[in-house]
Amino acid sequence: MSRKNYRYLLFNKPYGVLCQFTDHGNAEKPRPTLKDYINVPDVYSVGRLDRDSEGLLFLTNNGPLKHRLSHRQFAHPRTYLVQVERIPNDTALNRLRQGVTIKDYQTRPAKVKRLDSPPSIPPRDPPIRYRKTVPTTWLEMTLTEGRNRQVRRMTAAVGYPTLRLIRIAIGVQNKEKILNLTLDGLNPGQWRELDPDELIILRDWGIL
Repeated sequence: MSRKNYRYLLFNKPYGVLCQFTDHGNAEKPRPTLKDYINVPDVYSVGRLDRDSEGLLFLTNNGPLKHRLSHRQFAHPRTYLVQVERIPNDTALNRLRQGVTIKDYQTRPAKVKRLDSPPSIPPRDPPIRYRKTVPTTWLEMTLTEGRNRQVRRMTAAVGYPTLRLIRIAIGVQNKEKILNLTLDGLNPGQWRELDPDELIILRDWGIL
């Protein structure tokens, strides 16, 4: 496939949407998929978001790029807003920063900060289940790997279950440089192509 036929899309995945174009589950009750929002053929998501997670997906038909951004050896950063139950203490936050043991593997160190106020984001549909007597806290977490349900497992491992999870940025890096692709300008359910400036940067770096 020639370069001119490659497509590069950013999509803000809503809650409850499968991160695929076909639902192989219950045919009588089909669930929303990417096909309900994106009418571009033959593109596939780089990495995944669970059905109950929201936020940024990068889709392309460029196979080598998909491999590069998906494989943990390249350590491309991914940033999430994470609403957790209760208020994590410094010990828990430091454990997340250092990496935690989940079953048979140790997560890589993560960048983690506790937000002083809730982020300005659209409400979720349906909303999370609040418990009146239990406070919640928002964290910003940046990981350089994307194992299955990793953020949820990490916060649960330190005693603070995740209530809402939104990926807000995917970093594409070349040596010491990082281009952060973000949700800016995308409401849930909306998508866009990479803009000319983003394409020029990635081509100059030899990534496209």
